[in-house]
Amino acid sequence: MNQASIQTSYRGVFPVAPTIFDDEGRLDLEGQKRCIDFMIDAGSNGLCILANFSEQFALSDDERNTLMHLVLEHVAGRVPVIVTTTHFSSHQCALRSRAAQDAGAAMVMIMPPYHGATIRVGERGIYEFYSKVSDAIDIPIMIQDAPVAGTALSAPFLARMARELANVSYFKVEVPQAAAKLRELIELGGDAIIGPWDGEEAITLMADLDAGATGAMTGGGYPDGIRLIVDAYAAGDAELAAAHYQRWLPLINYENRQGGLATPKALMKAGGVIKSDAVRHPLLPMHPATRAGLLTIARRLDPVVLRWGK
Repeated sequence: MNQASIQTSYRGVFPVAPTIFDDEGRLDLEGQKRCIDFMIDAGSNGLCILANFSEQFALSDDERNTLMHLVLEHVAGRVPVIVTTTHFSSHQCALRSRAAQDAGAAMVMIMPPYHGATIRVGERGIYEFYSKVSDAIDIPIMIQDAPVAGTALSAPFLARMARELANVSYFKVEVPQAAAKLRELIELGGDAIIGPWDGEEAITLMADLDAGATGAMTGGGYPDGIRLIVDAYAAGDAELAAAHYQRWLPLINYENRQGGLATPKALMKAGGVIKSDAVRHPLLPMHPATRAGLLTIARRLDPVVLRWGK
């Protein structure tokens, strides 16, 4: 039996927490705690930190450690927290993952090893990479199957790792035709697939739920809206879930196609959750016209984020 199959099965909405900076680009730790409190108050079933939408690629190792310990201590068990521990090196990824477990993480999320536009690893190396990390920890591993890694991970290969590697049991699938891949993964992996999850800001959420997704990892700006969709579907009311999805889809689409990772912070600043919505240079601030469009759409929905801090 896959070791993770005897552990807690995590389901629901686990948004990515943005990393909060001040206007000079320094970590804003008090703002980070307010961000986390808002996300929990808005209905997140759990959280993910240090992901790409957290600008993890712009953080130093010391900053990563500071944020990991700050968030896990501040959450204090209120919800489970997934820590992203992606690294090209098997050894370093295992060390990061063990440190996350020791600090209280419920799960680690890891992309396959990649570097730049051309340095990739074949299936044998990828299998050994996840095997070494799995051997180093006792908590589940979520494989992030995303285009940013530039690495093809076939459903049969993912299912094989789920069956053979003790802690590989969750899969965040956010590639083209995600629903078809999730469906194939579930068929091939059976009980070893503990958590087939949706990603990419929920732009394919309804199709992914229809395919069997049990979790959604979205942006952090409006977990209350995503909860409406996921909760209705989990309760067996697909029509109500679809109605909620149609209502929230303009905001989901705007985040996915216009605002990107700056979206949650722009919403949080507008609602008084945080003081600065700065992204770390060389990322550029959200254009005022993009911000105006975002807030126009959001105000029609009255999400918690726009009133939490007021």
